[in-house]
Amino acid sequence: MDGMGASILMIVVMIAIVYFLMIRPESKRKKAAQELRDSLAVGDVITTIGGITGTICAVKENTIVFESGADRVRLEVTKWAVSTKGAQANETPANK
Repeated sequence: MDGMGASILMIVVMIAIVYFLMIRPESKRKKAAQELRDSLAVGDVITTIGGITGTICAVKENTIVFESGADRVRLEVTKWAVSTKGAQANETPANK
């Protein structure tokens, strides 16, 4: 009976380790990404998951329109395609 209790305890410990090392951090990353996408506003500098950078011109329900480059090319992408907000470390914003 003691061996069976130890086996059950080991299974519970393994599930707890998987939860704290894999599931919980992933849900935190998803929550942070959703908060970033919900806080997008006109004038923010963004980078898409494809590496395109630009300044937001319009925010719609599920999409954003942003200008990329000096020639003012406007692109419309879905909000989930936004990777980061703010200028990258090795870049300066276009409006400065």
